[in-house]
Amino acid sequence: MATPLTSGQALSALRAAGLNIVEVRDWKNHNRAGHGAWGPMNGVVIHHTGDYSSQAQMVDLCYTGYSGLPGPLCHTVIDKSGTCHMVGWGRANHAGLGDDDVLQAVIDERALPADNEANTDGNSRFYGTELINSGDGNDPWPEAQVDAAARWAAALCRAHGWSERSVIGHKEWQPGKPDPSFSMNDFRARVARYLKGGSTGGKPTPAAPAFPGTSAFGNGKVNDSILLLGQQLVRKGYGRHYKVGPSRDWGEADRQNTEDFQRAQGWTGSDADGYPGPETWRRLFS
Repeated sequence: MATPLTSGQALSALRAAGLNIVEVRDWKNHNRAGHGAWGPMNGVVIHHTGDYSSQAQMVDLCYTGYSGLPGPLCHTVIDKSGTCHMVGWGRANHAGLGDDDVLQAVIDERALPADNEANTDGNSRFYGTELINSGDGNDPWPEAQVDAAARWAAALCRAHGWSERSVIGHKEWQPGKPDPSFSMNDFRARVARYLKGGSTGGKPTPAAPAFPGTSAFGNGKVNDSILLLGQQLVRKGYGRHYKVGPSRDWGEADRQNTEDFQRAQGWTGSDADGYPGPETWRRLFS
């Protein structure tokens, strides 16, 4: 179980995964607060939308909702091109009631039992994405879309330290649901490859880069090592202070995120000043 990511942490994690992000209206503050819990988080649920007249219409519907089911209807809508439309953050009307045995299996990260009950609130426990697809077996699944969905799921799992076992389909959670219409076992295998190899899709993770020296970091510094530091902080779940993601320019967000990581190691004082030294670098890239 985990504390929900903030919208900023989620955005940093998704951008670090190389995803094309579109922020829809006031998505960061758009949620169902006051209508049930949000957290602790246990995993992600993959959906498909069902029939749609246009992709733009479906993004708008997932943001707004409809009579009897107010939006947001997920956190991210992924269109046919693989673009991720952020439509809400916080509690969303996407997972509904599902099987408590499935939830326990997700928490334990083991094989899923059959979903034969609808007795547990999934909106409080799962992040959700809607993939635009009619689900009729004729509407194609472009590689760009499925790949983006796997990257999306892997990014959130990586931020929490979860495995691919924390990724489920709506059809595996709530009895009677058909989505998504592709194999979740194949999809989880793809997520696992990204978790193993990052954006390389399963290739061996490269060796940790050499520490560039303390002089690489600080006010006025601009270099690739700062970008590398920021991207790794996001991968490790320490990117909450970024508003638009890591860059080559040193900023206060870099220092604050580094300090968060250092304090998580149990360090205090000058050991947790937000400026990376050799041991911070070694642990961050281990």
